[in-house]
Order: sequence, then structure tokens, then C-alpha cells
Amino acid sequence: MFRTTLKGGNKIQIHVVQPGQSLFGIAQAYGTTIENIVRANQIEDSSRLVIGQALVIPIYGSFYWVQSGDTLYSIAQRFGVNYTTLAQINGINPSTPLTVGTRLYIPPMPKRDAEVNIYIEPMGDTVSEELLTEARSVGPYLTYLAPFSYEARRDGSLDPIPTEGIPEVAQSTGATLMMVVTNLENGQFSGELGRAILQSTAVQDVLLENIVEEARRIGGVSDIHFDFEFLPGDQRQAYNNFLRRAANYLHNEGFLISSALAPKTSAEQAGQWYEAHDYRAHGEIVDFVVLMTYEWGYSGGPPMAVSPIQEVEKVLRYALSEMPASKIMMGQNLYGYDWTLPFVQGGQYARAVSPQRAVEIAKENNVAIQYDYTAQAPHFNYVDSAGKAHKVWFEDARSIQAKFNLMKRLNLRGISYWKLGFPFPQNWLLIGENFNVKKR
Repeated sequence: MFRTTLKGGNKIQIHVVQPGQSLFGIAQAYGTTIENIVRANQIEDSSRLVIGQALVIPIYGSFYWVQSGDTLYSIAQRFGVNYTTLAQINGINPSTPLTVGTRLYIPPMPKRDAEVNIYIEPMGDTVSEELLTEARSVGPYLTYLAPFSYEARRDGSLDPIPTEGIPEVAQSTGATLMMVVTNLENGQFSGELGRAILQSTAVQDVLLENIVEEARRIGGVSDIHFDFEFLPGDQRQAYNNFLRRAANYLHNEGFLISSALAPKTSAEQAGQWYEAHDYRAHGEIVDFVVLMTYEWGYSGGPPMAVSPIQEVEKVLRYALSEMPASKIMMGQNLYGYDWTLPFVQGGQYARAVSPQRAVEIAKENNVAIQYDYTAQAPHFNYVDSAGKAHKVWFEDARSIQAKFNLMKRLNLRGISYWKLGFPFPQNWLLIGENFNVKKR
């Protein structure tokens, strides 16, 4: 059984649906209502649940049912509570053995401060009302809302993006904007575009002036975020030098500066996605970094968890050896993938699915959801109406709580999500439980 807490004094219990369970029975077990569970999880069809589906249960108080081998001390350790306090709250003798099945009340855990960012990527010439509506919904849980992206050009100009409505949403929800600047060109990260910018201080001067001008035009920007990827390895020092110049200029103009970093586990990690990203230098130069700790499972690769926690922790551990935890935001996907099997390299790409959609796919195909405790990620297999086999890996309340626990254990600055447009209501309730979201 999992537990956590809901913003505002209510609690959230994470309940994994077992065979034969219904919303009525689950609501009765936790002393809540079907309507509360449906609302918290945004369940469209409440008549049927999926075995293995993780639900967040809004209740006053949170509970743990004693299992074989449990002691009061081991339960207290698990939840970070003094065992004598746990005994007192539950009216039991701390020296008396526990009975399997006994329900124990678990007091709420203290929250800690954290910053939260989410990228928002308008498509086409306008910002869709659907994106703005979702941004309004999650804005209270955000420090930053990050329009993606302003594309830097070889002459130092910026390719503009639609932002209509985004500054207003940020302001109304207490978030600020993170202005994302990339070396994207024709839809791809361009190493040669990056080289052209990094090798010319004159171009850099024009670029920085244009960035500040645009940031002031749209308003509400607190951070300038450089996401320069796929840079040639020989541009490592040039990128560091540019960030130093940018930091001096932007700080003088009253802005923070941050950078996005590929998920490395050593300074010498080979490959064009990694070599020019100098963790130690970025940790010294910028105010904070976003580690792109996702896409182990990706659309063009074989089926696996998108952000397996054991791999994420390796990146975080390396980052902590190069920079302070107060400068690290862990990257997190808000999506999963649905692969068609058998996987063929260079063949059909997997399609991205939201956590909500993944559960619906399992329900439509009458299959149970499994959970990989090593990767801390849910998954399932199904066969579609055309007889084709599929594998789905995604995120749920359990997997995101595991990431929050890791963040707290490593005392990281916060979390950064890619990206808005993949509904995951449980995530935001759990953000509210685990953290006091810092507002700037």
C-alpha cells in the first residue's frame, strides 16, 4: 500500500486496484465517496476499473494495513515517523506484536520547498485554448512555465513563437516564464548552427540583446534557459565561454540563467549529445540546470521505461559530484509510449500516450497493468483489433511518487516536466502533497 498527502490538509492514499474491486468498495474501505475518487483521478468511465491501475484516494488521514513480517518499528521507519508516536496515535502498546491486517493511521509527512517547471510547446501560429486551459489548471503547482522554443539564428536573431495568453496564464497562477532558447533548425538540433553562434562573440552580443528585448516585450520572464543540444564535442569550451558571457549580461539585466543538460553519468561520456555538456562548468556558471533524465525508452527505440529510476539516479549521482543539489532540477516525462511489436530498428515509431490514455487503452483491451519495481514504472501488453501485439510503458501515481522520494532524498532544487499536453492529474495532486512550490 502506498500513501501520500493532498494539498490543503486532506491526504492521498495511492491504491492499486486488485481483482474484483470496485469504486464503491474502495470508497467504503477508505471512508470517502465514489465522486471524490472519480474527481481526483478524472475517471471518465467509473463503471469498470483496470486491475493494476493506481488510484489516488482523497481522504482525511492516511492508513497502512499491517502485513506479515511488519513491526511497529519497521513501519515507522518506512514512513519516517517515531515508532512511539505511531503507537500513541493509534492507541496501541509499542511492545505488543502487531496483527496482520490491522489498520494504522500514518501522520502527514512534512513538506519541503521545491521549484517546478513545465515546458509548453505551441504548435502552428497560435497557442491553442486547450494548452492554455491545461496551463491554467497546473499553474498553481508551477514556479516556471517555459514556452518552447525561441530558435537562435546564425545572425543572432530569434525565430519568434506564438505566446499569446501564456504570460497572462502565468501571472494569474503566480508562475513566471522561463524563456527557452535553442539551436533548433528545420526541426532538428543543429551542431553547425551552434558552432556558428559559439564561434562569434559579435553574433552572441546580438543574440543576447534580442533575448532581453523579447523577454521584456512578453513580460513576466524571470529566467533565460539555454537548451543547446547536439553540439560538436570540440565546442565544449566555447559553450562554457558563451554561458559565462550570457550569465554576466543577463544577471546585469535582472534575469536568472539556466541550461538543459543531456543525461550523463561521467565527464568522459562519448557522443555528440554529451561531449559539449560540461556539468562542472554549468554548475559553476548558471543559476540552475535541468537534467534531461528521460528518453531511455524512446519512440525510435525498443520498448522500455521512459525514465527508469535506477538510470535516473545514476545521472543525478554524477551531477551531484559536479555541482550542488540546490542547482539541479530533475527532468521528468509526462508521457509514455505505445510500441507495436515486434520492435524493428528503423521501423514504425512508438506513439506517445498520456498516463490517462494508457489506462484507457488497458481498459479497452481488458488487460491488467503490471508494475516493474526495479524501473519503478507501470507497463502492459495488449493485442489490437488488427491482431498486432503492443507494449505500453507509462507513468502513474506510484512511479511519480518514487521520483519525488528520490528528489527529497537527494535534496534537489526541483523538477522540470516535458511537456504540457499529456494529462496526468495524479501528478499535480502529489506535487501539492510532497512540496511547497516556490513562487518567484
